[in-house]
Amino acid sequence: MTQSDYPLTEVPQNKRSGLLPMAFILLGFTFFTATMWAGGTLGTAFSFSELLLVIFVGNLLLGTYAAALAFIAYKSGLNSVLMGRFCFGEIGSKLSDFVLGFTQIGWYAWGTATLAIVLVKITSIPEAWQTPLMILFGMAFCVTAMIGIKGMDILSRIAVPLMLIFILISLYTGLVDIGGMSALLSIEPIESLSFTAAVTIVIGTFISGGTQATNWSRFASSGKVAVWATLAAFFIGNGLMVFTGALGTLIYQQADIVDVMLAQGFLVLAVLMLFMNIWTTQDNTIYNFAVAGCNLIRTDKRRTVTVIGAAIGTIMAVFGMYNFLIPFLILLGTFIPPIGGVIMADFWLRHKGQYPLLSESKLPNFNWLGLGSYAVASSAAYFSPVVPPIVGVFVAIIVYGVLTSVFQSKTEAVLGS
Repeated sequence: MTQSDYPLTEVPQNKRSGLLPMAFILLGFTFFTATMWAGGTLGTAFSFSELLLVIFVGNLLLGTYAAALAFIAYKSGLNSVLMGRFCFGEIGSKLSDFVLGFTQIGWYAWGTATLAIVLVKITSIPEAWQTPLMILFGMAFCVTAMIGIKGMDILSRIAVPLMLIFILISLYTGLVDIGGMSALLSIEPIESLSFTAAVTIVIGTFISGGTQATNWSRFASSGKVAVWATLAAFFIGNGLMVFTGALGTLIYQQADIVDVMLAQGFLVLAVLMLFMNIWTTQDNTIYNFAVAGCNLIRTDKRRTVTVIGAAIGTIMAVFGMYNFLIPFLILLGTFIPPIGGVIMADFWLRHKGQYPLLSESKLPNFNWLGLGSYAVASSAAYFSPVVPPIVGVFVAIIVYGVLTSVFQSKTEAVLGS
């Protein structure tokens, strides 16, 4: 594996990895405290059985979406921003670079702020240290991302099993504290939230990450590895995070696993969980930004872009990104999925499941069919009364398919296919 991790080219077959490396990296990505906060929002709005249905449906849709893109990444060796060149054009793809890169910076800012704020609270450090800690963590967490896939793999192999053990200990303790499953099932919801909004929040927790998980699934050695590793992370892993946050809210009125573990008396485990939970997602998140940034400005200097992104995210953390999580999730759940929908339609319908080599492709500056499909699908998702993320994906696929069929001859001439 090269130092650059192939930010602008296909991943060669001899640089691919097996199931365990893929699964550990992706699980480390989805084991994230922000997802638990979203779960906490759901925990007070539904009965336990309804809650399980929301979590199952939301994460199944999220996992299926991410796995579909993961398979394309395996087939092509490309990530989503590079696929964007085919469906949006050389210049048009900068739209997806900006949208995807910005959302990852938003997550990085949120994670950085969360760690500093929670650490100050649980250790009784003077509050004046909060901003310096944000700056310290914001720049420190990009180190493993600068190393690349190998650095994130090593970190995830250590952190993911430990986090899973900590979570299971906490969940078992919570069930004991509340008096068992019968007591849990008797809890009535105290807030109101529609099923559609709840599923949108679940999907929004990692729809941006799912769209960019191709940064790692393109390293998969087979289609099965790409699909199963992605489902493990986005269906099971993300579902566990949402469930943990919801359960913590129901039992302790705390969504974050760290706050729950403190309430349970596990101070040392709480501090360890805090660092591992944030770090394993932060390095993946800023890596995503770096890959999008490399494609945006057409540079292979991924490490330099990583540091720049970390600095931007740190500044956003200092200026209050922490306070805008739920609106941010709903926004992601509306405008990110259509990008994946256009990519899937372009790959299967226009390219028949096989991209040409990127270096040998003569692509237009703008693929107006792709850009137009994205605009229509985003509008449909924004105004949709039912599950906007899924509406956005399906409308993107349908519109792109119809436009490609209607304008096939013109498209072939313009795109030089």
